[in-house]
Amino acid sequence: MKKITANELRRLYIDFFVGKHDHAEIPSSSLIPENDPTVLFTTAGMHPLVPFLLGEAHPSGRRLVNVQKCIRTGDVDEVGDDTHLTFFEMLGNWSLGDYFKKDAIKMSFEFLTSSREASGLGLELERLAFTCFEGDKNAPRDEEAFNAWCELGVSEDRIAYLPKSENWWGPAGQTGPCGPDTEMFYWNSDKPVPTKFDPEDDTWVEIWNNVFMEYNKNEDGSYSELEQKNIDTGLGFERVFALMNGVRTAYETELFEEAVEAVRSLGGYDIGDAEPSDELVVSERVVCDHLRAATFILGDPMGVTPSNTDQGYVLRMLIRRAIRHGRKLGIEGEFVRKIAGIYVRYYGDAYPELIDNQEKIFEELVREEEQFGKTLEKGLREVEKCCSDDLLGGGFAFYMYETYGFPPEMTLEEIRKDSGLAGKLDEKKFWKEFEEALEAHKAKSRTGAEQKFSGGLADDSESVTRLHTATHLLHKALKQVLGDHVAQKGSNITSERLRFDFTHDEKMTPEQKEEVEKIVNEQIEADLPITCEEMTVEDAKKAGAIGLFESKYGDKVKVYTVGSKDAFSKEICGGPHVSGTGELGKFKIKKEESSSRGVRRIKAVLS
Repeated sequence: MKKITANELRRLYIDFFVGKHDHAEIPSSSLIPENDPTVLFTTAGMHPLVPFLLGEAHPSGRRLVNVQKCIRTGDVDEVGDDTHLTFFEMLGNWSLGDYFKKDAIKMSFEFLTSSREASGLGLELERLAFTCFEGDKNAPRDEEAFNAWCELGVSEDRIAYLPKSENWWGPAGQTGPCGPDTEMFYWNSDKPVPTKFDPEDDTWVEIWNNVFMEYNKNEDGSYSELEQKNIDTGLGFERVFALMNGVRTAYETELFEEAVEAVRSLGGYDIGDAEPSDELVVSERVVCDHLRAATFILGDPMGVTPSNTDQGYVLRMLIRRAIRHGRKLGIEGEFVRKIAGIYVRYYGDAYPELIDNQEKIFEELVREEEQFGKTLEKGLREVEKCCSDDLLGGGFAFYMYETYGFPPEMTLEEIRKDSGLAGKLDEKKFWKEFEEALEAHKAKSRTGAEQKFSGGLADDSESVTRLHTATHLLHKALKQVLGDHVAQKGSNITSERLRFDFTHDEKMTPEQKEEVEKIVNEQIEADLPITCEEMTVEDAKKAGAIGLFESKYGDKVKVYTVGSKDAFSKEICGGPHVSGTGELGKFKIKKEESSSRGVRRIKAVLS
């Protein structure tokens, strides 16, 4: 198979759908979801498109394609093996009520099997296999997808029907768009390809997923057919890039090559013939993966920095895990800035925001590395002070981990150093107690997250729409009271309240909060009309529209205007919104607090 560079693969995919199938290319959205409280980060290409999958008209049309940057941390403890990554890129194409199942399958098949000269990957048909939804009481067996593959020349022995747990997507919340999917697999081995496809055989690597959004899950648990049926696909960039270059894992490709070499040089070790499960390999991959993810989060236009809450907490955890594993590799002194610099240079062409924000990336990483160093010193003193017979358990290790960010491995190492205590140490019991305490903490966190991340634009409810409109009024009011330096840095909406993050260095005074409330409520009482226009990004800027999200939409954007002749606000946004401010009710700020360095946070309600 002819090898390919990362930039070539991205361009090949985009050009195939733009040039051959009339899709519009849209840029990658922010890693921080706009107005979606169901997730901390963008975890799939469809997240930024939820309003359009629910029926909003997209400015770029009904056929879209892009490369979306994503973050997933649900399996962060698995990072270090051959498949798990925290940051990854997703190649995706969408149909918003345009083509459907058969055409989507045909396009996917064409891209997989066409030669490189014909803008395809050039994969051999005999190395491909597919799955389809087997059907249940809510939806029938997906024979349409099965037959579509067969018509393209796929043997029935290479297609498997699987249950909803494997071949069904969504909804993202309790209700919403969902449907069956079909998945594509590649035989990634030099061994002979078996005649019959066995989905349980890990040699078959899943590379692409086509979701057929044709149902809506209702509040009573029933399913109804959607009026607008959509296609949502996801092709794993790193996974395909590895197989196209004949290697087992993304860590062996150019994506990580320079970073891996730098880590080995800094640690002064040789990997030799180490197995993938070797501690050196695992730590090396954790360092490279986590610092790549941290670089992208810090370089995102939405401005996340390390903190103890939400996205900032995840960012801090990734940086500190990288530092800890760096120490395990023998790296002394500060090193994270150097690795981040490699990623800024390597990805700068594809993601220019990394170049634009490189000073911020480096400053925050250096600051966090210094702060973690002080944290480790505190932790060591605490271990020395508290170590005694009754504190040898994993419960104490979890306390150190939760309170100081002190790794349990280091607590264990300090106990081992004390010859009087080491002989009494039951390591198996130590780790069992630590894991039990950690799992109890995770369960508590999950319960809180389920309560916190419910609702959002994904459920398109009336209260969420009203609160979304209120953020536009709040944004403009903050500019009027605090100054033009105010810019939105994120928002999170549930059916009960809005949360709005914005740039400002100081705590707001009671008088300032009162003035903001007054301005917003005056616009509500005036019952101003809200209108939407589609225009180019340049025209939107000339019209005075504000907003950090124009890159999400491509060449054309939606501009929502509050007011008519003397508009109160103009903002680039995907919607949805109410038709007039009089529908909002009374606006009240409940809390104003710090979110991270240079960013404040307001929580407010409508009554």
